[in-house]
Amino acid sequence: MEDKEVSKYAKSYALRNAIEYGKADSGKILPKLFQHGLGKNEIKKVMPLISKEVKEVNAMSVADRKKLYGLFKKNVVAPQKKREGLPELDNVGKRPVFRIAPYPNGALHIGHAKAFLINALYAEKYGGRIVLMMDDTIGSEKKQVELDAYDLIKNDLDWLKVNYGKKIYYKSDRLSLYYSYALKLIKKEKAYVCHCSQANFKKLKDAGKECACRQFPSAEQKKRWKAMFSAKEGSQVLRIKTDMQHPNPAFRDRVLFKISDRKHARVEEKYRVWPTLEMSWAVDDHELKITHIIRGSDLRMETDMERYIWNVLGVKSPEIYHTGIARITGAKVSKSKSSEEVKSGEYIGWSDPRTWSIQSLHRRGINQKAVREFVKEIGLNKQDTTVPIDNLYAINRRIVDAKADRYSFLEKHVEIKVEKRPEYKSITVPYHPDKPDKKRVVDVSKIFISKKDYLENLGNEVRLIGLYNITLKKGNKGEFTGEENKQIKKINWVGSHVPGRILTVDGKWINGLVDSGVSELNPGQVIQFERLAFCSFDRIVKEKGKTVYEFWLTHR
Repeated sequence: MEDKEVSKYAKSYALRNAIEYGKADSGKILPKLFQHGLGKNEIKKVMPLISKEVKEVNAMSVADRKKLYGLFKKNVVAPQKKREGLPELDNVGKRPVFRIAPYPNGALHIGHAKAFLINALYAEKYGGRIVLMMDDTIGSEKKQVELDAYDLIKNDLDWLKVNYGKKIYYKSDRLSLYYSYALKLIKKEKAYVCHCSQANFKKLKDAGKECACRQFPSAEQKKRWKAMFSAKEGSQVLRIKTDMQHPNPAFRDRVLFKISDRKHARVEEKYRVWPTLEMSWAVDDHELKITHIIRGSDLRMETDMERYIWNVLGVKSPEIYHTGIARITGAKVSKSKSSEEVKSGEYIGWSDPRTWSIQSLHRRGINQKAVREFVKEIGLNKQDTTVPIDNLYAINRRIVDAKADRYSFLEKHVEIKVEKRPEYKSITVPYHPDKPDKKRVVDVSKIFISKKDYLENLGNEVRLIGLYNITLKKGNKGEFTGEENKQIKKINWVGSHVPGRILTVDGKWINGLVDSGVSELNPGQVIQFERLAFCSFDRIVKEKGKTVYEFWLTHR
């Protein structure tokens, strides 16, 4: 980018920046120049030019800036308006049909929520229908169907309010249907039984050569297909016939069916010949009249194979949209790893916060409305994107803040002997600052504060929130200094209390004292420990003769 252009655009944006905010900022100007062709390798060169223009603009009067901006305004790219709602889809029709196909090998996590909810949100947007298909093909040694996962997934989707109707489909119930379509492909001479080893076929595939198995006529292929059902595991597969010169070797004669003697969690040993995902999807998407498929960009090959199969069968293709990966920073999501930890007992179950499962979010006090809004904000992202988990927390905070009653929690604490204190033994405090009429009684005959607050404020006057002021003194003492709400540091305190602890997102416990008012809470109720965090009350446990109140951290 030439220096003349840099100066022109820098001045244009500096003028707008100064008019809007009173002063131009070089850091705000640089990103705007990328819209006009500035390369990242030019940043070092152009910064002095940008700084020069910013300095000149900041030296101008308000009137001169506005007058000059009239001449430079044409150089400014108007800021894009933030998209409201989901972008429109093509060929929606009267009642579109979407599908979600979870693989039942564990509970759903926040990543799955994004994939499934985007379909559900579009179904709601257009008054469409959602088909729930349990994608329970045989899987692999490392990724196997788990029987309890069927109910886990159903419960997760119900909590997220995904309306999939009354019927749930299972691929493990549809093998006969898939076999019938295999025969259709064989009759059309577009599929063949291959006896080649994986290694030998790979050599042929990479060289763009056909294997000898492909040459048998359809009548012989039907016999070979029938024999495949009693053949040895791994000895043969059914392949689709594609162009062996296709530019992508992975597309050449892909596998449609394979033999597996692995016991299936649901149908046990009823079937030995299982379809690949793209084969089963191609059949189901056609049979169930799916009109719109929204799936990850990592499934483009599967999409190409589906379209190829539909073309062979002479059936219409649904509208297909690929979304980029939404990497959620601050959330360690791994379904397979979590499954191992749950099975080993390292995690307390799928509700363990470290799984980042939908179940765990619910137990932590994340509202389903927040999850839905979080997914809606990500939207139909075509490119890979990075989204901080704090975005979900911010949405949830807006939802729960108005309802969350306030209590106190102290981790490491000390009891303060307050000298010259008022004679009253209790006070009434509001449950929520915005609900002054709803109050509870708090015993203040004893006062506890955090050890950290005590050490940091020793010798200073502090305000015990909602109570009175004291000057902290040595020997865990405090001197009463009045009840006026002065402009002094405010600290948390606890009067009558019970033992409590908070389970953090990384699976660690924080032990301490909690306001005895928590005895009124119901399991699952989200509250706020003032100046600490939002938490969900989980349960009461008996430990060494004591009653301990357990909370799960929702978010700060």
